[in-house]
Amino acid sequence: MARVHVPFDLRHLAEGRAELEVPGDDYRGLMGALGRRFPALGQALQDDKAFVLDGEIIDAPLLEAVGPHSEVHFLPRIGGG
Repeated sequence: MARVHVPFDLRHLAEGRAELEVPGDDYRGLMGALGRRFPALGQALQDDKAFVLDGEIIDAPLLEAVGPHSEVHFLPRIGGG
């Protein structure tokens, strides 16, 4: 299972946990499993955070494969012009 690091500002939506182990072979599967376990957290991550997989920011993660030993982080989105 992938190791998901929960951002500090959203830990209250994950029962205070900083890290979760979540199943999923790809982004959709991972986010689906996360949303079923913690619905408000899953929505907040999709709405407000950028997806980082194994140290790489993924701009369009919908089809991104997630390995069983992957580390997932979520960072604040940065807008620019």
